[in-house]
Amino acid sequence: MSAATTRSRTQRTPRTPDRLCAEAVGLARAAAEEAAAPGVVGEHVEVVVEGDRVVTHLFECKEFGYRGWRWAVTVARASRAKVVTLDETVLLPGPDALLAPEWVPWSERLRPGDMGPGDLLPTDAEDLRLEPGFTGEEEPPPNSVVSEEMAELVEAEDAEVTAEPSAELPMAPARGSIAAVADELGMRRARVLSRYGLHIAADRWEEAYGAKTPMAQAAPAGCVSCGFLVAIGGSLGQAFGVCANEFGPADGRVVSLSYGCGGHSEAAVMPKPARPAPPVLDETRVDVLPLRPAADSGSVSVEGEGPGDDLGHS
Repeated sequence: MSAATTRSRTQRTPRTPDRLCAEAVGLARAAAEEAAAPGVVGEHVEVVVEGDRVVTHLFECKEFGYRGWRWAVTVARASRAKVVTLDETVLLPGPDALLAPEWVPWSERLRPGDMGPGDLLPTDAEDLRLEPGFTGEEEPPPNSVVSEEMAELVEAEDAEVTAEPSAELPMAPARGSIAAVADELGMRRARVLSRYGLHIAADRWEEAYGAKTPMAQAAPAGCVSCGFLVAIGGSLGQAFGVCANEFGPADGRVVSLSYGCGGHSEAAVMPKPARPAPPVLDETRVDVLPLRPAADSGSVSVEGEGPGDDLGHS
């Protein structure tokens, strides 16, 4: 169908609905109720003209989870016919419908922190964050200090120095192989972080736990002087470390050396408890009261008196 034909048909679409089709509300409701669950077809919303003698009846959808959706039942009538027939029934979203977000591939949808126990995250072979590491398959150039030729020359020099080697002498270790150096530096892996990977990691850590965060702005001191900071190796260790303060907001996280929080080990010293003022009535002490008053007081002691004594006279 050409664009001109489509435009012509669009222009000829009538604005006034067919009377018999518009009056077939009962037929449309019955079709919607047959397709839907019982009790979920609501009030009749409107009639939409689809073409000559073709209209769509819209009914409110009361089903949970489909807020704003509408049951759309299309009916039609043949030319010069007086019987309206059912075309189709479908559930469509309205202008205020609750819709699922647009589908995005997982590679674009994944965010830091989304991985859980057991999840596997494959990396692309051309991932810009990674670059080839040393696997032992590469041979050093002949003039390299770790090449086999240079190692043979060194052994020859040792043989000249020690003409008669003793059996008790320990075996000299293999001199500086690339594999030994890679093992010592922690780089004997299939791939290691590239310069780009290091930069984006540093930017990410700096944004999360860096000097510009509100916590660091209000901190009394930086992590560089905190006793809870655990140093890390590599080039990133010059600007980052790991927090080991269980009460801090970044416990177990990589933090910038310029980050800080109120849990700094040297920022505050616990003050000694203040000594309370002496009490007016000391209820923590026992008052010693004598049972027998002094002899010149003129009072009578109650000790040693019998049951028949008069306590009111001397």
